[in-house]
Amino acid sequence: MINFLVSNSHGFEYLDDWQKNCWINVECPTNEEIDFLVNRFEVPIGFLNDTEDAEERPRIEYEDEWYFIILRIPIKILGENAPAYSTVPLGAIWKEDVFISITHFKNDMVDDFVDFANRKKIYVPNYMDLFIRIFLSSSVWFQKYLKQVNQQIRNVEQELEKSIQNTELQSLLKIEKSLVLFTTSLKGNDILLTKLKINRHLRNQFDEELFEDAEIELKQAEETTKIYSDILSGMMDAYASVISNNLNAIMKRLTTISIILMIPTLIASLYGMNVPNFMEKSNFAFLGIITFSFLVAYFGYKIFKKNNWF
Repeated sequence: MINFLVSNSHGFEYLDDWQKNCWINVECPTNEEIDFLVNRFEVPIGFLNDTEDAEERPRIEYEDEWYFIILRIPIKILGENAPAYSTVPLGAIWKEDVFISITHFKNDMVDDFVDFANRKKIYVPNYMDLFIRIFLSSSVWFQKYLKQVNQQIRNVEQELEKSIQNTELQSLLKIEKSLVLFTTSLKGNDILLTKLKINRHLRNQFDEELFEDAEIELKQAEETTKIYSDILSGMMDAYASVISNNLNAIMKRLTTISIILMIPTLIASLYGMNVPNFMEKSNFAFLGIITFSFLVAYFGYKIFKKNNWF
């Protein structure tokens, strides 16, 4: 899907067709739309193909007067039990009077960015400021999803307090994977922002205050991700210890039961041997043996109970 937008004093306005200095927003493009970009604007096909790779890292390139920047943006993947979170590349390509943002993955960030700009009536004077605002929006969405991740951690923690099941542990592993992906992507975006800051040609094109806001939001997203990762790691270690302790308690109890049951079995085996004993002719031998066996077993039970083995 291709949308043409132009910035004015009221935010962004959608256009029916391209005009100079407008913003071309491309999301999940078809082969025909890729051909349109290549044929009409002579965009390097390599740039467009790079954004299709879900593992593409943040970077900046300059080729044939085209600037090409990739950053990582967060997305939500709806699952059966709870949503998972990941990151995908978004590319910004511009040259003279053409600016293209392209991603091959469905996301909520770009539409929200346009709605926010329209509500706040934000005017974007140039391409570099537009990219920095998109970068800023990506950091804000990282933090939005991190709040949802934190709520998931709380929900799973409450379930684990009731009973430790495989479902809850799998949810924790899913959350941990999301946080690892967030951490890696945010570090890549941080390196990209540093490269933009030291690029003398591009630095003169963006608003310093806007760039500082993007840095602050990015750092906050990185710190929040680290905090949640540390909390999750500590919680998983704690529950691993709980599981180990529960297993030890179960094994100890089963061992105790086995010993208690072994006592009457041993006594009955001794008196069941085909050898003479002093009770073979007694009418009360069976009752006596049974009584004695259970008394000894009860005595063993009390000993184990006293030592907290049962």
